[in-house]
Amino acid sequence: MSRLDVRTVDLRTINSLTKYPSIPTYHALDPRDGGLLTECVAFTGPVTLTEKIDGTNARIVVLPGGAYLIGSREELLYARGDLIGNPALGIVDALRDVAERLTGTAADDRVTVYYLEVYGGKVTAASRHYTAERRVGHRLFDVAVLDDPAPMLDWPAPRISAWRDGGGQRFLGEAELVGRADALGLPTVPRLATVPAGDLPRDIDGTHAFLTSHLPRTLVALDGPAGRSEGLVLRAADRSAIAKARFQDYERTVRRRAGRR
Repeated sequence: MSRLDVRTVDLRTINSLTKYPSIPTYHALDPRDGGLLTECVAFTGPVTLTEKIDGTNARIVVLPGGAYLIGSREELLYARGDLIGNPALGIVDALRDVAERLTGTAADDRVTVYYLEVYGGKVTAASRHYTAERRVGHRLFDVAVLDDPAPMLDWPAPRISAWRDGGGQRFLGEAELVGRADALGLPTVPRLATVPAGDLPRDIDGTHAFLTSHLPRTLVALDGPAGRSEGLVLRAADRSAIAKARFQDYERTVRRRAGRR
């Protein structure tokens, strides 16, 4: 795995291989106006509901040999040992200590990517829902493993993008994800419930009510009164299906429907 030496490897390739893919909304978005359509993601088996935190997507890439990289959703910001890191959104400051702890978990032949939501502080306009004192928090929401990364280092950029967008990354299922987080002492996004797929609402009004009943306020406030949550993420037990349901999408659609009556 010497080819993964951060001093010699093409970091643009590592960046692309470890980016978090876009996940769909539970009800499809209408490209014309951003409203919701009746089509929704199909789930089978048990579905875990977790809080969707309104922050910024970040990642810690743990490489063989104990090196690590910290990145935002789009770019890498810091490598272990750097004297200067990109200060974007406070991600490096929030996650450097966590990354140092994770280096002891590096495998000899694989890359492990920890995806976390960094929130609070001045991260987004919604930070006020989590903190009045500009505190910053982080919560783990996914883990991906590249079991044999060496051959991928020679892939052209379009092939990597197609692989990633086509579901090529191997994400941990729910039980393994929670077990690993517990073993490492990493706080996860809150688990609210696990429900049979058949109990999920399929219509827009029913899903809006479902959101309100499960999560009227955030469960991860850092200080002061808890503000509103952004919504839910729905995950199949093996992560074969995943979707997000945001309050703002349902509220916008319900308002537009009411305005047409």
